[in-house]
Amino acid sequence: MKVLVAMSGGVDSSVAAGLLVEQGHEVVGATLKLWGGVSDSGCCSVADVDDARRVAQLLGIDHHVFNYTDEFNRHVVEPFIDAHVRGQSPNPCIECNRHIKFDLLFERAERLGFDAVATGHHARVVEHDGRRELLRGADAQKDQSYVLGYLDDAHLRKLVLPIGDMEKSEVREHAARFGLPTWDKPDSQDVCFIEASKGREVFLRRRIALTPATIVDRRTGEVLGQTDAAELMTVGQRRGVLPDRDGEKRFVSSVDVSAGRVEVGRLEDVVVSRLRLIQTSLSFTHDALANGARVLVQWSAHGTAQIATLRYDGEWYLDLAKPARPVAPGQSVVMYRADEPSIVEGAAIVSRA
Repeated sequence: MKVLVAMSGGVDSSVAAGLLVEQGHEVVGATLKLWGGVSDSGCCSVADVDDARRVAQLLGIDHHVFNYTDEFNRHVVEPFIDAHVRGQSPNPCIECNRHIKFDLLFERAERLGFDAVATGHHARVVEHDGRRELLRGADAQKDQSYVLGYLDDAHLRKLVLPIGDMEKSEVREHAARFGLPTWDKPDSQDVCFIEASKGREVFLRRRIALTPATIVDRRTGEVLGQTDAAELMTVGQRRGVLPDRDGEKRFVSSVDVSAGRVEVGRLEDVVVSRLRLIQTSLSFTHDALANGARVLVQWSAHGTAQIATLRYDGEWYLDLAKPARPVAPGQSVVMYRADEPSIVEGAAIVSRA
């Protein structure tokens, strides 16, 4: 089989390539140049490209760099900025997977005659009831099925995930066995286009005018304080929300940038039992789920999935079985099968609670 391996320069994709070579496949490595600005984190630095190239040389495979900086800016960076202007909290890593790695890269692989595309994600693709299903990775601490929630049947037929059945420690053991220089490289944790040393605030201030806002108690309407950047407040946020006022924990329940207003409240005042979804964002791995379908839903990469019912009343929403902290508009929710909680059913973006 002729396989194009997306090589980020990290240990996971390095081992994915090594295992495929060991299995006798015709393997070619590809590293995506995505961010054209300064980066000191994530998977877009010059050092990461060099690491991927060194691994390819050691494995004896060809290596290419595909430049998608314009597309990355259009599909990931600009929507990230625009969402903050609207008081939303997007997930750029999901959008990168959705539009770049599993759209443009797949198209290119097909044009170049590859049979499959492989990545180093901690997730699994398995045959189940005559079709290929996306499952959680074997290592629960590293599971990345959440960021792959938008993949559909067409992707799964072409996707290979060589390390999905492994614990992270096993991956590093394979890397050491192959003699790869990435065997002890730390995992990337941050958004690649935001400098870890400066953070989201500096990134946004360089590109938009941040908006001062009044912080108001959701229940009483009392003015509790001020923030100089409503765009940096996230629905569901607790850390840093008036921490010294009276010792009470408060959570952000809504952000209205245009009105310069942020509402907060104690947990009992802000919990939600329903998540409205952007209809055009709703995607299913295979067949569309019916109105009233019972699912497990997760709205962060390593959050705890909980039971919900997918419903339609003119717009789609998730009816949560028990109240939860508010979920920020712009965040993705991934649905898993209720009776087989490792299997991904689909994904969508939250519009509001």
